[in-house]
Amino acid sequence: MNQRTYSKYAKEAAVLLGRQIKLGRKNCQWSEQNLADRAGISRATLQRIEAGEMSPSIGLVFEVAALVGVPLFEQDSRALAVSTELAQSKIALLPKRIKTKAKAVDDAF
Repeated sequence: MNQRTYSKYAKEAAVLLGRQIKLGRKNCQWSEQNLADRAGISRATLQRIEAGEMSPSIGLVFEVAALVGVPLFEQDSRALAVSTELAQSKIALLPKRIKTKAKAVDDAF
């Protein structure tokens, strides 16, 4: 199986988020097992999240971050809803499909 490659930026962002989650967990004075139980995941999965690995699903990472109070976008749920609605409004203004221009074939030998 081919391993997925990620940009340096994406990997660094995952490591930063993992460290923020670990810091949040420690500030809550929760053990790894305690947080894993609260999130409904294994301790090993939590360790992968805190290490900044890319394999855990984004939903799990977001849930763990929310449990320990790591803000991802907006702290206030109303502000998050407004930001989400604004993004949807902008998407609605754009074309539904993006077509790439076909390259002209140079068949003059």
